[in-house]
Amino acid sequence: MSPVGTPKAPADFSLAARLDTVLGRFTMYRLVLLVLAALAAYSIVLDALGWLTFGIPEMLAHLVLCLGLTYASNRGLAQLFRVRPHSESSIITGLLLYFLFWPSFAPMDVAGVAAACVLASASKYALAWRGRHVFNPAAAGAFLVGLTGLNIATWWAATPAMLWLLVPGVLLVLYRTRKFLMASVFLIVASAIITAELLQSGMSGGMALWQSFAQRPLLFFVGFMLTEPLTLPPRRWQQLALAAVVGVVFAVPYNFGFLANSPEAALLLGNLAAFMAGQRGGVKLSFAGARPLTPSTTEFSFKPSRPVRFVPGQYMELDLPHAKSDGKGRRRVFSLTGAPADRLVKFGVRTAGPVSAAKKVLLSLKPGDELTATAVGGDFVLPRDPRRPVLLIAAGIGITPFLSHVSSGGLRDRDAVLLLLARSADEIAYAEELKDAGVRVVARIADGSPPPSHISAFPADAARVDGEALTAAIPDIADREVFISGSPASVGSLRRAAKEAGARRVRVDSFSGY
Repeated sequence: MSPVGTPKAPADFSLAARLDTVLGRFTMYRLVLLVLAALAAYSIVLDALGWLTFGIPEMLAHLVLCLGLTYASNRGLAQLFRVRPHSESSIITGLLLYFLFWPSFAPMDVAGVAAACVLASASKYALAWRGRHVFNPAAAGAFLVGLTGLNIATWWAATPAMLWLLVPGVLLVLYRTRKFLMASVFLIVASAIITAELLQSGMSGGMALWQSFAQRPLLFFVGFMLTEPLTLPPRRWQQLALAAVVGVVFAVPYNFGFLANSPEAALLLGNLAAFMAGQRGGVKLSFAGARPLTPSTTEFSFKPSRPVRFVPGQYMELDLPHAKSDGKGRRRVFSLTGAPADRLVKFGVRTAGPVSAAKKVLLSLKPGDELTATAVGGDFVLPRDPRRPVLLIAAGIGITPFLSHVSSGGLRDRDAVLLLLARSADEIAYAEELKDAGVRVVARIADGSPPPSHISAFPADAARVDGEALTAAIPDIADREVFISGSPASVGSLRRAAKEAGARRVRVDSFSGY
């Protein structure tokens, strides 16, 4: 999704708003890559200071081996399968394997790491369904190598010295992906089991809890692997259930001969469960056409190779490969604007300059050109009970997650109000579609121009959309569940305004951007 900020919302200079603005410049994949790269550099510094005991030559050789072999094997396999390689993903996999296996010059150890790198890349193609890999590649490579006996994953990132940078790095990633709740469920379940086991062995309570987080790879596991969006189920309740199950399998000791408990085994089990719960496999999308929505936004339509399962309000991740990278990645998220039963899938996208490399791919498409949709997900969906009144607030192209409800007629039987914030009247996207939406529409136009005749104007004397103005425009806002969609800055300020107006439940679109 590509929301545009809208003036006249209350200024929000909170730390969260500033952090959202900074992190919004990076896709999830790029942020994970940067954090892992910083941790790798930090580990080498720790070793030089004597806080780790591997040896600088071993660590450097291990890092080069993991990065070089995952990158090269991924490119080779992509050429064999005639697909464009995802280089950023392969580098992330290499960095993960760097932290999973012990740096060593022992021939058997090196052979095991090399095999893990190749198997991790191969898992993206061999252990895949309809173009979507089922398992986390690094976990798959580590698990398979463990079965061979060549090497075994030690997850050495779980060491007290690494915590100084590991903790803020994990918090940053979890904040960007909005997976704090899922991570908390896993950490509570897994740490409780591990702590109880250590208490039974005679360890004190404080030391047992410290050992759970400092000597076990809980944080590294949950921050960089369990919460990977591509291997998660689409709905939040499914993700929370998955976190609890994986937490148990992660922490409870078991040994079935060839299979013993390990972080990689727990993750692979979780990956399989997530695959069964979500859209199985990638979907080929054939470009059907585009139409301008406003001077700065465009709607793109695609014919899917098979039906796409989604709930109104969810998003789809598209793979948009481009030759010249702009640092924002090739996988981008866009809200689905059509109805689930439609023949075409549609996305509304801001296409005003500056245009990212990924959006340039969209703008250059010709009828019949194909893209791949890699995942469907999101929880920005309306209450199941149609009797619950709702207020939908959309800043700019933030209207897109609400359009699926309009397209499917889902607002006709609800007490719903849609508040639009736009720079000018001609920047109101989907104005015609809203005529027959069966919902009251109010618009706040920043330049003062009148909205279309079927849309009510926000109180003219409201200089800004704050709590007082919202109460004047929507007197019963306290009785409504509020949904807010837009840019991170707009969402933050509008959420605060809704709370000031008395709203008790406010849900926002997360705009993860991966």
